[in-house]
Formats: sequence, C-alpha cells, structure tokens
Amino acid sequence: MFGSNKKIKSSKIDTLIGKGVEVTGDIKFNGGLHLDGSITGNVTTADVTEGTVLVISDRGRIEGDVHVAYAVINGEVKGNVYASEKLELSARARISGNVEYNLLEMVSGAEINGAMLHKVQEKKLLEHKKEVTSDNVHHLDDSSAAQN
Repeated sequence: MFGSNKKIKSSKIDTLIGKGVEVTGDIKFNGGLHLDGSITGNVTTADVTEGTVLVISDRGRIEGDVHVAYAVINGEVKGNVYASEKLELSARARISGNVEYNLLEMVSGAEINGAMLHKVQEKKLLEHKKEVTSDNVHHLDDSSAAQN
C-alpha cells in the first residue's frame, strides 16, 4: 500500500485502532478507519456514503460482519464482508465468511473461505440502462423485417 501509486478514494484516515488494542462491540465510522488491532463486533459505516474506507493491515483482525463502501484487507476477517464499491484483498488477506462486492481486486495469496457474490451497484446499473436507446434495438423476427 505504501510506496505504490494507487490512491484510496478517501486518502484521509480519521480513525486508527493501533496494534495491541482490542475493541469489543460494534463500530460505526465515517471517513477512513485503519485497523492494526482487533475488533470483536460488526464494523459498518455510519451511513452508506461513497468514499468511506476500511483498511485492515496484516496485523488487523475482525470477528464480525463488515459493511463498508470500500475496503482494503491484508489481515483477517471472521465474518461476512459487504463492499458496495470496491474490495481489495492483499496477499495476507484471510476471510472466513461470505463476500458480497461490486468490484474486486485480489492478489495471489489472499484467501476467501465462503461464498462470493458479485452485486452490481444499482446506481451504475441505472446509468447503463439510460444509455441503451431504441435506436440500438434491432428486431430479428420476420414481421418487423417485412415492415422495413
């Protein structure tokens, strides 16, 4: 992550849970959350906003479900992961649970022990449907060909 040219959508990390810190209970956050410690509980964004990011380092660990827009995981998650925008799994990522994602980037060595479900974001799907116009529709039945 550091030293690469990749940019995280929310480059600002608002919350840091450091190495050796153990949190028990659900966490709701805005902006960015960087996890080096462990959380026993569900981790969610305060609302479904674009640009919220969860970064789990190779020392980070979550036992619970994760509901975020954007996640970069290099640690361990024992629970389901729901990423509405993008999910990046680094080489040391270990997920024991189901994964629901819109976009997935997975490096060799990452593990998912559960079902994977590609969930297209409804907003982008609606934009795509608007692009399809009647000019692009062609009928292949005999009756419409006879009319032309």
